[in-house]
Amino acid sequence: MVIDKIALVLSIIGALNWGGIGLFGFDTVAFLCGGQMAVLSRIIYALVGLAGLWCITLLFQRGEERRAHHAV
Repeated sequence: MVIDKIALVLSIIGALNWGGIGLFGFDTVAFLCGGQMAVLSRIIYALVGLAGLWCITLLFQRGEERRAHHAV
């Protein structure tokens, strides 16, 4: 399903950003978008958070449901 892939990509972006913060103290999203409180940064943070919530649903899909979604 397309939304699953979008959510996964956004979650990966968020994970890489948090990895950068944890390892190097560098927030890539804030750097690229004008600071943590910039509107664009906050939109990206919100989208990543929503994507993370969506990915929780992927944990509870049965194998058959998952295959059916990917076959479409």
